[in-house]
Amino acid sequence: MPKALGDRRKDIIIGTKFDYDIEAPREGHKERLQVRDPEFVKRACEGSLRRLQTDYIDLYQYHNPRLDVLQRQDTIGLLEDLKAEGKIRRYAVAVGPDIGWLEEGMHTIENMKVPAEFIYSILEQDPADVMIEVAEKAGVGVYGRVPHASGMLNGKYTKDTILDRSPFDPSDHRAYRRMHWLKNSIEKLKQIDYLISGKPATVGQISVKFVLTPQIMASCLPTMTSVEQIDEYVTAVDVDEIPQDELDHLALIYADNFGVGNPDPQKSSTSGTGWVDHTSAPFERKLMVPGE
Repeated sequence: MPKALGDRRKDIIIGTKFDYDIEAPREGHKERLQVRDPEFVKRACEGSLRRLQTDYIDLYQYHNPRLDVLQRQDTIGLLEDLKAEGKIRRYAVAVGPDIGWLEEGMHTIENMKVPAEFIYSILEQDPADVMIEVAEKAGVGVYGRVPHASGMLNGKYTKDTILDRSPFDPSDHRAYRRMHWLKNSIEKLKQIDYLISGKPATVGQISVKFVLTPQIMASCLPTMTSVEQIDEYVTAVDVDEIPQDELDHLALIYADNFGVGNPDPQKSSTSGTGWVDHTSAPFERKLMVPGE
């Protein structure tokens, strides 16, 4: 990063995150140990500054915090101190790591009044759509991540793809995806073909354009693993706006979950089970079985 920045630091906005202890051991795809004490956050910030070889961070973000963490005034006080010292310009909250966490997003926007980053895509609009509506009323900017729905909207898969087994290697962080989710996503691609076919843009570009459609959406953070994807996604801003009639039709089929049945459960920190179903009721989710 320092070599890439060169003497253009003032022209670049750097966002990085804190919360996970990157020196703690990690088992499989489980989350690393999260530490939220002010002393740790301060050390983490100074470590980021040192590694980035810069004297300030533009956007310093909580990484997948739970609601009780966001309510800690000692950590907020430390972040305000870092702002006063000029080490960070702003702080925000990355809501996650999975689909859901509505309470964290709402608290971030309504109570903390700082930007929220959340998962948002053509295929996964809820609960981001609720947060977007609240953000518009509050005048608080938000930004979306995973616009390509964990790889389903980057062009690798199409409405004609046939899946007999999970395409994700066990080492891939997306390997937890159930086969029924993958197959349902293929069915959903058939329903949104009208957004893609005959357009002078790739499905990846249209997916980014969709995320940037709400005026309150400040930015979009796609996953990019090649120079070609960088070139493709950064030019998405030059793609024509998605026609309103197409967005209206998308809203209708999304409300019906693209005709594939009830939406999958979502994560929730206020549910005793850790999950809620499509009616917001607690949901007891079974352990995943590989290949199912």
